[in-house]
Amino acid sequence: MSPTPPARRLRLGLPRRVFSQVLLMQVAIAAGVAVLATGLFLAPLSNQLDDQAMRRALAIAQTTAQQPGLAAEVRDTPPSPNGPVQKEAERIRKVTKAEYVVVMDWRGVRWSHTDPKQIGGIVSTDPGQALAGREVMEIDSGTLGRSARGKVPLRDSDGTVVGAVSVGIAYDSVRARLIHAIPGLLAYAGGALAVGALAAWVTSRRVQRQTRDLAFSDIAALLSEREAMLHGIREGVVALDRTGRIRLVNDEAQRLLGLGETMVGRTPDEALGAGRTADVLAGRVTGTDLLTVRGQRVLVANRMPTDDGGAVATLRDRTELEQLGRELDSTHGLIDALRAQDHEHANRMHTLLGLLELEMYDDAVEFVGEVVGDHRATAEQVTERIEDPLIAALLVGKATVAAERGVALWVSDRTRLPDRLVDPQGLVTVVGNLVDNALDAVAGKPHARVEVELRTEGRTAMLRVCDTGPGIPPEHRELIFTTGWSTKKPPAHRERGIGLSLVRRLAERQGGSATVGEAHGGGAEFTVVLPEALAEPGPEPAVSTVPSAPQTAEEESR
Repeated sequence: MSPTPPARRLRLGLPRRVFSQVLLMQVAIAAGVAVLATGLFLAPLSNQLDDQAMRRALAIAQTTAQQPGLAAEVRDTPPSPNGPVQKEAERIRKVTKAEYVVVMDWRGVRWSHTDPKQIGGIVSTDPGQALAGREVMEIDSGTLGRSARGKVPLRDSDGTVVGAVSVGIAYDSVRARLIHAIPGLLAYAGGALAVGALAAWVTSRRVQRQTRDLAFSDIAALLSEREAMLHGIREGVVALDRTGRIRLVNDEAQRLLGLGETMVGRTPDEALGAGRTADVLAGRVTGTDLLTVRGQRVLVANRMPTDDGGAVATLRDRTELEQLGRELDSTHGLIDALRAQDHEHANRMHTLLGLLELEMYDDAVEFVGEVVGDHRATAEQVTERIEDPLIAALLVGKATVAAERGVALWVSDRTRLPDRLVDPQGLVTVVGNLVDNALDAVAGKPHARVEVELRTEGRTAMLRVCDTGPGIPPEHRELIFTTGWSTKKPPAHRERGIGLSLVRRLAERQGGSATVGEAHGGGAEFTVVLPEALAEPGPEPAVSTVPSAPQTAEEESR
């Protein structure tokens, strides 16, 4: 036999689903409000009914006291069950349906009563205030039980108080009216509760759809997992609401965009300023894997709309990949140049071998000198004018690549660059991108030439790169600095349209500028101005005043 399954334990407490909890809480709130409203209505209703009964009793007493001849009859006739005062009082009681109408003299002796046996006796409650000329309203108990009472003084034709009139309304009738009102009030409260329950159900159903029928614990776990995921992944995430304002920025996005949590609640334009990055986040630029530049970083952005009308944008850092791509392009160019140099070197070695075998030694020496002199002249021309080793090495390498591509790379005679650069890597990026673009523009054209000029004025560095290519049309001279814009076919390993955007951003970051115009004789002329690109010159080295040791005869002979 199979083992008996364990009995399920009864679980008490709130339901786990958001829908059930919201419905239960809203119904409980609606019921509480209905009960509270009913209680708040019943409390003043009881007082109001008491007040109405006392005022009705007082009005009947006032009407009775004003009956003509009543005061004279009290004053001139003795109290009697068949007397005129008793008859008038009973008539009024029956007409008004009061519980009693008691007429008394100034001593408190009854002249009328519903029970004739009580006529001639002293009233059971104190008539002092009424006999003193004041009107009284009260809830009190007497020989006929608890009642709402009204007492007024009874005056003769001269205005002298000769007695009082006391009228009572049975308190049981007041209570009956209150009890009679309760069913109707409860019916209204029940109707309101039913409407509230229906509204609670509709609201809970909407909450159920929006929360995908999850439990509160599941939602809390999802929120915790989302926070851990968003702040743990190495990809920037920016969430926007339906109004286009930023509502979430994870740690990586803050690092990539260079902003803090203060951007939450603001639009991309307010947080980032006008530019392509803000356009991508705001959805004004559409597409997949959109390139944008923020500071010195190259970012790839994707934007996905959400069901609530907002959007989520993801950002990936492509700076290192773009840098590796540019280095790969440079490496390919250098390999091609080395391959061509190797082929040329073999030809030169064969020529040199032939000259030696023919014993034409003078011609061989002259041939070697010419070959070595060309390379040495190019390197010396660069290093004499450019003292920074990185920039000099870059231009020497570019000159070699340019020569193999059939392009003359010329360093202007006006070039002068001391070895005091604040950011040599940044200038390497600027020079490398402009020279590469110039070489691409003139490669394969007759009389291809690229001229580079680097000079300084104080601490400002100015770069000018001219080529003899087709030039840049005026309508495109600003577009070429836009991230992702290019007329070239992108290579397989990276995107185009980044280099010139980086050049302008590097220049603007230093307070400078990057522009393009038309060179003399056609072609394009790029000009970059970098204020404060050079460090302040250091102090001149002190000249030693210590006399040198006398040289020996052997040292002098050397």
